[in-house]
Amino acid sequence: MFKFTLRIPEELHARLAAQAVTDRRSLNAEILHLLEAALSAVPSGTQNRPGGDSASPAPLRGSGHSPRP
Repeated sequence: MFKFTLRIPEELHARLAAQAVTDRRSLNAEILHLLEAALSAVPSGTQNRPGGDSASPAPLRGSGHSPRP
């Protein structure tokens, strides 16, 4: 099992936590379930992933990696 730190907005955390309670899962299990469901919805090898073109990823927000003006 791989462990990593993930920073998410408070509003998203609240939504995930509420859904986990509804589904009687831990927060970790809920996130895994949602990721697996999302990845299963798109066949592997598909060029166009949900959220846009895989060739041009969305810019990082608030990470300090975005170019500064």
